[in-house]
Amino acid sequence: MICIVIAEDQQMLLSALASLIQLEEDIEVVAQVPDGRQALDAIQTHRPDICLLDIEMPVLNGLDVAEAVKRKQLGCKIMIVTTFSRPGYLQRAMELKVDGYLLKDEPIEFLVDAIRKVHRGQRVISPDLAAFLFEKEENPLSEREREVLQLAAEGKTTDEIAGSLYLTKGTVRNYLSSAIQKLEARSRHQAVKKAMDKGWL
Repeated sequence: MICIVIAEDQQMLLSALASLIQLEEDIEVVAQVPDGRQALDAIQTHRPDICLLDIEMPVLNGLDVAEAVKRKQLGCKIMIVTTFSRPGYLQRAMELKVDGYLLKDEPIEFLVDAIRKVHRGQRVISPDLAAFLFEKEENPLSEREREVLQLAAEGKTTDEIAGSLYLTKGTVRNYLSSAIQKLEARSRHQAVKKAMDKGWL
């Protein structure tokens, strides 16, 4: 029996997905949860074989949950099931070595077959997404520029970033300026958005 947890913030879709998957004799849905924090709790409680995760969920998004599962070595395979085909999400998912990345408009038969393949140790990606893997851009940001932009993304001021990284304010401004230039952005906010969209933060 393949035990799975499903995390999806749209209640109707969550219930429908669970009901359809439960029709399979070899798959059991052990928990249905509406956000990332509850998904992580359910994985730790039920120790499922696989967790199906939406990306954009409250509290923790699906990629944050995937990262936590890998870091804590919980032994659960991760399948992202999402409406979002943006390259940045896919790139981060690949860096996290998720086991599956599927679009929600795939037929239920494809999803069920993918669950079985992932359980057998295979990796499954929606055919429509595979092309993105060959088109991904190289990240132009240095490690320090990424750190500075990440803190900016969290809403920290230049002073706070300088304090967090033990840098001078002038140095932080230089890193921000360099990142903005590399990303061809007009402001730190636009640079943050571009970097996040491309999966570089």
